[in-house]
Amino acid sequence: MKLKYKGLSIIALFLLVLISCKQDLDLEPTNDITADRAYNSLQGYKQVLAKVYGAYALTGNGVRSSDLGGIDAGNSDFLRLYWNLQEMPTDEAVNAWGDRGLVDLQTNTWTSDNVQIQGLYTRSLYQITVANAFLRETTDEKIGSRGLSAEAEQINYFAAEARFIRAFQYWVLLDIFGNPPFVTEQSPIGKNLPPQTSRKDLFNYIESELLAIEPLMVNARQNEYGRADKAAVWALLARLYLNAEVYTGEPKYTEAITYASRVINAGYSLMPQYRNLFRADNHLNNNEVILSINYDGVNSQNFGGTTFLVNAAIKGDWKAEFGLTGPEAGWAGNHSRDNLPALFTNANDKRAMFKGNDPKMDDYNVFDEGLAVAKWNNLTSDDKIVPGYEGRVCSIDFPLFRLAEMYLIYAEAVKRGGSGGNEGTAVNYLNLLRQRAYGNTSGNISAYTLNDIIDERGRELYWEGFRRTDLIRFNRFSEGTYLWPFKGGVKAGREFSADRKLYPLPASDISSNPNLTQNKGY
Repeated sequence: MKLKYKGLSIIALFLLVLISCKQDLDLEPTNDITADRAYNSLQGYKQVLAKVYGAYALTGNGVRSSDLGGIDAGNSDFLRLYWNLQEMPTDEAVNAWGDRGLVDLQTNTWTSDNVQIQGLYTRSLYQITVANAFLRETTDEKIGSRGLSAEAEQINYFAAEARFIRAFQYWVLLDIFGNPPFVTEQSPIGKNLPPQTSRKDLFNYIESELLAIEPLMVNARQNEYGRADKAAVWALLARLYLNAEVYTGEPKYTEAITYASRVINAGYSLMPQYRNLFRADNHLNNNEVILSINYDGVNSQNFGGTTFLVNAAIKGDWKAEFGLTGPEAGWAGNHSRDNLPALFTNANDKRAMFKGNDPKMDDYNVFDEGLAVAKWNNLTSDDKIVPGYEGRVCSIDFPLFRLAEMYLIYAEAVKRGGSGGNEGTAVNYLNLLRQRAYGNTSGNISAYTLNDIIDERGRELYWEGFRRTDLIRFNRFSEGTYLWPFKGGVKAGREFSADRKLYPLPASDISSNPNLTQNKGY
């Protein structure tokens, strides 16, 4: 059963919606009676933990409300913002709407006033703020004062999960902004503006935090669906270490192999059919996903998340084949650039889920130019419709981590010189992905290169929010050696400044917090 975030008690919701992120990370609930009411039982702690998780999947208290100021509720969902910043500036996606901030992203011409950039920055800091507020209530002193000493062990598990969620959001800020403001539950409340951290110091903090909570987490595959466990910690460490050379200048490929291997050996297995990873019943019989953001078309309504991934990728007259029924379903926005379908050189690769006739994209404002991506679908694996709000809100859970990524991390880290793994095992992992994709062994390989890895990542992980990070790691993002349509704002594509491998800190935060220094080039 999915973790239904909207099923929280009124007390738990009231407590945490009082935390307004705005520009500060160190805020506290302003109503001093709510903490004791919300944290007076183990169930109360669990309900507030659900809000910590829910900050991934909800924009506010309702489908058209937002915890954040300055951005439309429909655009303020974490996944929608993250996806836009990770996919729109790359060779995988463009958008036909001309929405505020999107054109600048897809032409690599954004500024520090970009509303999408501001939105993700604020959303990540908001979830960190919610986690910090929860952690302030999980000290031994507070647990004991509430007569919950017998429940302390379980509450400590909750605290470790909140620390994981905070570490994940700091990883997002590390990857995208590099040098964000930094606050934990130990920071003074409301007294000082947040200090800035360096990219290397933030990397070290995330690494140390994940290593510290690893023994405190529930064992792999033993937690409730949608909640983090030891395997989620290992998966984030593997991803962190794979990109360590970008973040700090120091490679950690051996460590990437170590932690990817821990996930691989924890009992996960590939979903037999690739397409079923991205369907409305992907929470059932799914032993591949390590941790997901859970969406429910009835109980966790918003117009971001996988609702956005489905609706923005299809036209209204296609809605029935994507499990949607509402008159406003199908928004005809996101479509592919030429480079994405070109990765699928073998017609038998079932991962190539596209609609349309011409992969060439000459005008990103025209939805029918380039292929539509049909990867996300609100039908179940047996093609049944799942009801959702207004016939367009979807119930597809989004995999933050899945086994296939760990196979790819292992193979890449081996090829980049990490020790503790071997190429034969890596080839086997890649062939497992290809056998699922092809339905047989006809696509098996006996050796591979780094170029093969980024292409395989493109085929396996496209439109899952990896591409910007991958292109940067492979020196293909800003460089002129690899081009795509409208890269750098030019139809034929061109090189752009390497400074854009980091996004700017929002101008509004720079002007309001003298502790912050803007990233180079902005």
